[in-house]
Amino acid sequence: MTKMILAAAQMGGIQKAESRDAVVARMLALMAQAHDKGAGFIAFPEMCLTTFFPRFYVEDRAEFDHWFETQMPGPATQPLFDAAKAYGMGMTFGYCELTPEGDHYNTAIIVSPDGAITLKYRKIHLPGHAEYEPERTHQHLEKRYFLPGDLGFNVTRSQDVLMGLAICNDRRWPEAWRELGLQGVELVCIGYNTPSQNNLSKSEGLEQRLYHHELSICAGAYQNSTYAMAVAKCGMEDGNHMIGGTIIVDPDGFVIAKAETEGDELITAEADFAKCAFGKSTVFNFAAHRRIEHYGRIATQTGVKLPE
Repeated sequence: MTKMILAAAQMGGIQKAESRDAVVARMLALMAQAHDKGAGFIAFPEMCLTTFFPRFYVEDRAEFDHWFETQMPGPATQPLFDAAKAYGMGMTFGYCELTPEGDHYNTAIIVSPDGAITLKYRKIHLPGHAEYEPERTHQHLEKRYFLPGDLGFNVTRSQDVLMGLAICNDRRWPEAWRELGLQGVELVCIGYNTPSQNNLSKSEGLEQRLYHHELSICAGAYQNSTYAMAVAKCGMEDGNHMIGGTIIVDPDGFVIAKAETEGDELITAEADFAKCAFGKSTVFNFAAHRRIEHYGRIATQTGVKLPE
């Protein structure tokens, strides 16, 4: 089985005034560091080309279309694909996608070392709300600016590794992990932009949010016997603070690398993908132990239904 050095490329805040070219230059610098460390695959955050604009409300959604990419790669992002090919390095990053049909998605892709897109994922579990809500300390309007993803949870075999994607809030939902686990996933990459304060609860701040973040990644990796990289865009951005906590986790659910800052920072760890096989063949041998006849509520029910 494959061994590979994985690189998680945390990014500090991206301000509204920062150009795509400036952001891509920061990403290229992190790619160069990863190449120097022998990395075969690099993961960047959610929405890593722009500020996290869903914290702002506009009546006319079209005013924010300039934050979206209409082609991938485009002129500004082509250098990332060129670097991947030059380094022989696979990569994943998140961006905002505007389709030819006019649909808006929070999207991530996996790119192979030859510069080809092998997997596209559109964020399914959109958090927040769609209308301005004055009782919140800050707005979180992903439901206003994005549609729920329509591509499902899929994996691709890239660099002889089964890779899958999720984005930010997806990490909190075990259904997302299990969908990928049922396809034999060996590496899950999750970019995130997570505010350090719950906008409806003063008691849920930075420490608790970091704990829940790490808990979700470690549990998902362990319960599906997969490596995971969770990569932040973090720190101060347009006057708002987001958590860091970028981590690389092994198939036993242990953190094997962790960022120390809230800025642009590269962390690396060697992954031995043969280690995924033990959990998949023992405690999480799905074919031997799953009992789908008892799981009907998971796929047929959304809200809680109390017993009569």
